[in-house]
Amino acid sequence: MKPDLPFKPIDPLPATVPVTLDGEVLHLPEGMNLAAALLSAGVRVFRLTPVSGAPRGPFCMMGACFECLLEVEDGGLAATRQACMMTVAPQMVLRRPGKRVQSPAP
Repeated sequence: MKPDLPFKPIDPLPATVPVTLDGEVLHLPEGMNLAAALLSAGVRVFRLTPVSGAPRGPFCMMGACFECLLEVEDGGLAATRQACMMTVAPQMVLRRPGKRVQSPAP
């Protein structure tokens, strides 16, 4: 069961494409803002703070806070990017930076 979300889906949603996050395949709407698409899919924790290990997720959604950092693999090279500044593309490979974050049980 999908958790209650503070977002309303936009109708009609574009076609979904497979995206991999820490080895788990998610089907997200192509062309949608990546951070918003992940939030809509129930992903709440994008990274852990380096010092305390506190969970962090998108906050400002405009590229100012750096709370939505994800490692994005492109052609075998990984770069840490802000999810709120990217759009969903087919076959994206994403990883949470630093210590691996365990997704909460649904």
